[in-house]
Amino acid sequence: MKSKAIVTVIGKDSVGIIARVADLLSGEGVNIEDISQTVLQDYFVMIMMADITGARSDIASLAAKLDELGKKIGVSARIQHEDIFNSMHRI
Repeated sequence: MKSKAIVTVIGKDSVGIIARVADLLSGEGVNIEDISQTVLQDYFVMIMMADITGARSDIASLAAKLDELGKKIGVSARIQHEDIFNSMHRI
C-alpha cells in the first residue's frame, strides 16, 4: 500500500526553489506524484503530493531536512503525512 504525504513550500520567489526541493526529495527516495505552484505577487506557493513508500527516512526526518533546506533558501518547507493533512483540513 502506498504511503502519501503533502509537501508545502511558501516564501519569497527566487530561482531554483522547485529544483532544490525536488532534489532533496529525490535523494530521499520520495516520488513526486503531483505538483501545483504559482507566484502570488512576489510570493512563491507550491503544494506537492508525494509517495513516501520508498523513502529512506521517516516523516519526522524528512520534515527536519525540508525545514533545514527551507531556512537555507528562505522559504517555509513542510511535509505532513496525507492522513494528518486530511484530518487537519476536514470541514
